[in-house]
Amino acid sequence: MRDHAEEAPELARRGVTIVRPPEGIPVRAWITQRQSGEARVDGEAVAWAGRQVHVRYLSSEGREGWAWLWADAVERR
Repeated sequence: MRDHAEEAPELARRGVTIVRPPEGIPVRAWITQRQSGEARVDGEAVAWAGRQVHVRYLSSEGREGWAWLWADAVERR
C-alpha cells in the first residue's frame, strides 16, 4: 500500500468557496504520512478554501501526492 499524507478534515471545507488559481503557486509544506511520519515537501498550492490549502507535492521518494492541508502547514517558496 502506498504511503500518503493525512488530510485536514473535509467537513471544515464544506460550504466554503474553493479558489483555484490559473497556475499552481510554489509552496513548501509539512505533511504527515501514515507509514513514514512527518516530512517537509516542495509542491504547488492548486486550490484553497478557508483555512485549508490543496497541495500537489513530491514525496522524498519522488512520488506525486495530493493533500488538503491546514494553511499553517504551508508557506510560499
